[in-house]
Amino acid sequence: MAPPNDPVSPILSLCRSNSLEQYFDLSNGKFSVKGVPLLSEVPSNVTFNHFHSTSQSSDAPFPLIQRVRALSHKGGFLGFNKEEPSDRLMNSLGRFSNRDFLSIFRFKTWWSTMWVGNSGSSLQMETQWVLLDVPEIKSYVIILPIIEGSFRSALHPGTDDHVMICAESGSTQVKASNFDAIAYVHGSENPYNLMKEAYSALRVHLNTFRLLEEKTIPNLVDKFGWCTWDAFYLTVEPVGVWHGVNEFVEGGVSPRFLIIDDGWQSINLDGEDLHEDAKNLVLGGTQMTARLHRFEECKKFRNYRGGSMLGPDAPSFDPKKPKLLIAKAIEIEHAEKNRDKAIRSGVTDLSEFETKIQKLKQELEEIIGEEESSASNEGCGSCSCGADNYGMKAFTSDLRTKFKGLDDIYVWHALCGAWGGVRPGATHLSAKVIPCKVSPGLDGTMTDLAVVKIVEGGIGLVNPDQADNLFDAMHSYLSKVGITGVKVDVIHTLEYVSEEYGGRVELAKAYYKGLTHSLQKNFNGTGLIASMHQCNDFFFLGTKQISIGRVGDDFWFQDPNGDPMGVYWLQGVHMIHCAYNSMWMGQIIHPDWDMFQSDHLCAKFHAGSRAICGGPVYVSDSVAGHDFDLIKKLVYPDGTIPKCQHFALPTRDCLFKNPLFDNKTVLKIWNFNKYGVVIGAFNCQGAGWDPKEQRIKGYSDCYKPISCSLHVSELEWDQKIEAANLCKAEEYVVYLNQAEELRLVTPKSDAIQITIQPSTFELFSFVPIKKIGSSIKFAPIGLTNMLNSGGTVQELEYKTTAVEFSAQMKVKGGGNFLAYSSESPKKCCLNGTEVAFEWSTDGKLTLNLPWVEEAAGNSDVVFAF
Repeated sequence: MAPPNDPVSPILSLCRSNSLEQYFDLSNGKFSVKGVPLLSEVPSNVTFNHFHSTSQSSDAPFPLIQRVRALSHKGGFLGFNKEEPSDRLMNSLGRFSNRDFLSIFRFKTWWSTMWVGNSGSSLQMETQWVLLDVPEIKSYVIILPIIEGSFRSALHPGTDDHVMICAESGSTQVKASNFDAIAYVHGSENPYNLMKEAYSALRVHLNTFRLLEEKTIPNLVDKFGWCTWDAFYLTVEPVGVWHGVNEFVEGGVSPRFLIIDDGWQSINLDGEDLHEDAKNLVLGGTQMTARLHRFEECKKFRNYRGGSMLGPDAPSFDPKKPKLLIAKAIEIEHAEKNRDKAIRSGVTDLSEFETKIQKLKQELEEIIGEEESSASNEGCGSCSCGADNYGMKAFTSDLRTKFKGLDDIYVWHALCGAWGGVRPGATHLSAKVIPCKVSPGLDGTMTDLAVVKIVEGGIGLVNPDQADNLFDAMHSYLSKVGITGVKVDVIHTLEYVSEEYGGRVELAKAYYKGLTHSLQKNFNGTGLIASMHQCNDFFFLGTKQISIGRVGDDFWFQDPNGDPMGVYWLQGVHMIHCAYNSMWMGQIIHPDWDMFQSDHLCAKFHAGSRAICGGPVYVSDSVAGHDFDLIKKLVYPDGTIPKCQHFALPTRDCLFKNPLFDNKTVLKIWNFNKYGVVIGAFNCQGAGWDPKEQRIKGYSDCYKPISCSLHVSELEWDQKIEAANLCKAEEYVVYLNQAEELRLVTPKSDAIQITIQPSTFELFSFVPIKKIGSSIKFAPIGLTNMLNSGGTVQELEYKTTAVEFSAQMKVKGGGNFLAYSSESPKKCCLNGTEVAFEWSTDGKLTLNLPWVEEAAGNSDVVFAF
């Protein structure tokens, strides 16, 4: 990959591929691919231009431009024109019916998920792309609404099966009437290649973002970490964080990264003292109208005294206290909801409600106590103390002194500073509270507390001319005090406040430019995780530098809406978000499947997906709330993980199905290990989007065992160059991680049939069998005590000499190593010493491996025949 900041010589033109027939044609009111009609009744004001005819300058690397040029006949642009200019234009692209589609749409301002159907009218509002199945020519076509000028677009359902495209600027002062390239279409025989090709073409065309292949990924993708959010919410403070990290180390898994989530910043509410922190904030929601009043840490962290946690008299921590605070805050939240419900129903005497709320708030204050929990109350209070012996700098220094393996410490912040932005008059920056205006397209999305609160308070928006200063002010300070990266959240507030600033595209460009510059300057070009960002204009405008981001909604450990399905219904939904969003987001950023809790009722279900997702593994466990046996199935003692080589994607037979509530489909996701393919089969049935209620809800009738099949011929071997030869094997061994079964299959074998119970899974490792000599068959599975067994095999080589054949491997981790061998080896050597092993006539060859700290957990294993 290219280094993140290397300049690339601009390529000024993209030549047409003349030798190949164009895929698409628009004529006589029909839009066709290779002669197959896709859209009918296309309005006369819709235009189509082949890719080459809209080419422009691009700074893409020349090999990428060549690749796009070679495939330019497979794509083109849809446009339309209107008589009257407007800031929001809606136009039909034509209609389709009886054609299966997969789509991604925004179900909240910040989050996207999948939806399937078979007509234009069954699309959802704010659709970001639609993939059409074209079995007549064994192909697929994607329609991708994009950016043109100052307008951003999305697809919407129309009447009579029409597909509508909406182009909007986000400002009544920015109008247009004509678009030449407001949507991109691309065709391919392979759905995964199609995604690569389409986004590569757009990267060259728009020249506003870079592909993942062009960027450097932060090191934390290979590691285990802890996020403080579910453990503390807004009550996070140094002593609790310290005890949390220490507990992991003592439990045998060292976190390599820490994310101090929301709650560390200096924020307050309008009407409060301009320079005093807001008090008694506990739950997410209570801080959403608060604004940043200084860039340094809040009093809880400012008061930390260096060395106070390193000595024998270090403060203790009561793990029950955050739980009590959170429980009491939830009581207050429910009481306030009941009051608001009474108001809506016409109740005028609210005294009983108010009395109860005040009583609960007093009880919360008593739990919090008069003094804030901190390592010392001898700190510098509310002053801006620069002494190294206090505050965040002292805290991060002490963490690194005690916990040598802690490579990265990230902190959370909202894109605009805090949830409510920056408080006017509190900093050196020019900030103004801007009322929020929600796009009509978002009316079809799910009711969201965050949106309600942000609309209620508006955004303290720093003038876009000072966006560079905003991010540098935050990040340069954080970098100086030992923070190595940020998790940037609440990204799509910008589209609410763009009226005065040239519209959503222009405002976004200014902010993302500032964010990019700061990332390059302060965090090595890589130290940023994007969150609450799952809208196309972020990906098209904000990802020049950002190389990792969340692909799912939040992990919800409890149901916030009181659904009868309880905690269970949300867990499968989370996996669906992640798997299908990775199809498009993974072209631009490395997919992050988010944290989970290891002691949750569905923890193992989540752990199975994280094991093969190909991204970082991190939990949000409360202090004293861990299942270390489960964590150790994901994580090595040194805090690294047996990570897959790619990012997980849905299998081809799941693309046009509904694995959430169709009563028949198991979500299957595939990924690569170095010497095989792994398929995860997850029963996610039991929840999903309800278009009428416009929310995700439980479908209890679907929460039942579901059967599925797998066949070796369905594996996507061609999606990784290094795996191309693996698909040529005559025979494969398949290891079922949960059932602990070993099976042999060939391309001619029947498909493997399996039934998956609700909220459970199975992981299938497919490894090509190698013939050693004339009769010996061998294939390494890996450590069976790890969920991603195949990821533990680091190196594999087969050698032949005059006297013996051998399989030589480097395996990382300790535990039970399993291989398939048709014959018993003559001997086994472990790290140069002959050791005992076990072999059974069914081909199971096992060996116990130690964790060798001095060798970073790696063992050299040789089986000689």
